[in-house]
Amino acid sequence: MSSPGKLNSSSSELDLDRPNIEDYLPSGASIQQEPHGKLRLRDLLDISPTLTEAAGAIIDDSFTRCFKSNPPEPWNWNVYLFPLWCFGVVVRYFILFPARVLVLTIGWIIFLSSFIPVHFLLKGHDKLRKNLERCLVELICSFFVASWTGVVKYHGPRPSMRPKQVFVANHTSMIDFIILEQMTAFAVIMQKHPGWVGLLQSTILESVGCIWFNRSEAKDREIVTKKLRDHVLGVDNNPLLIFPEGTCVNNHYTVMFKKGAFELGCSVCPVAIKYNKIFVDAFWNSKKQSFTMHLLQLMTSWAVVCDVWYLEPQNIRPGESPIEFAERVRDIISTRAGLKKVPWDGYLKYSRPSPKHRERKQQSFAESMLRRLEEK
Repeated sequence: MSSPGKLNSSSSELDLDRPNIEDYLPSGASIQQEPHGKLRLRDLLDISPTLTEAAGAIIDDSFTRCFKSNPPEPWNWNVYLFPLWCFGVVVRYFILFPARVLVLTIGWIIFLSSFIPVHFLLKGHDKLRKNLERCLVELICSFFVASWTGVVKYHGPRPSMRPKQVFVANHTSMIDFIILEQMTAFAVIMQKHPGWVGLLQSTILESVGCIWFNRSEAKDREIVTKKLRDHVLGVDNNPLLIFPEGTCVNNHYTVMFKKGAFELGCSVCPVAIKYNKIFVDAFWNSKKQSFTMHLLQLMTSWAVVCDVWYLEPQNIRPGESPIEFAERVRDIISTRAGLKKVPWDGYLKYSRPSPKHRERKQQSFAESMLRRLEEK
């Protein structure tokens, strides 16, 4: 056991290492007590920006980790491995990539030569047209997966068409939809995209009942909610697929699920997707990379490897709110896919609070702290 002298000595050494909070405060922002031991509001307001910045740095670090690409560490670090890496680059870019482009081109030729006649010539036979369009969409998605040398393992029963059910999945990239669509023609709710992706959304994918929204339009929420309710009640409609995170997350975390899918009054079927990063990181950082470049990255990799689990349907429990229901389903998906739950709203990726909003929060925080101190 240490002697008291040693304990005092180590304690004094620890005191020397402790940072002085005065050094981190703005000039003249020391906390002064009133003669009666009360703290003024202005004293708390002086220090609150500093505390907020410190807390904000921690939060931002935890939040931004959900949306950062995590490339694997380079393995071509010596003279023995570098030639093998160069050989791999030649194989991927000059052999696999042209072959994959050819596969995808053939797929589009087959798809378009079949889809256009079916879509325009069978307008009087809606049921037959829907069945053929559903099969053709599954076919083109299979060609996309083949163009990445996709190795996808599906676990659990294949989704069936029946009313009053909705499928929810964690979201890493738009290829989540393609991987799930090649197995079952889902009707998906998704953000409206520009360019050639938007053209596909407004023409081909609408044939399977997909629903699009614009994140910046507040009126779209009411319209989309009504469309969702109508869709899940339809007997002949394709199964509805929703990505309740609302944005792409890097397949290490799950962010907060939006409650819309969980207040439709129907069964919720969780779907867990987990990518193996040994060959490529499938995360799509839409703020830094177009979807075209993302596809090129996948087509120049060795393979896209992932597991998909169709999990047991869940129903809302008596006394359970839609938010609690959403968290319970998120927990099921996170556990199955080995993902870490974080309490952040994914929409903060697109819109951060304004400086005025932060100032109001700082003042509210300072006032609440002052009231607590006065109560003591």
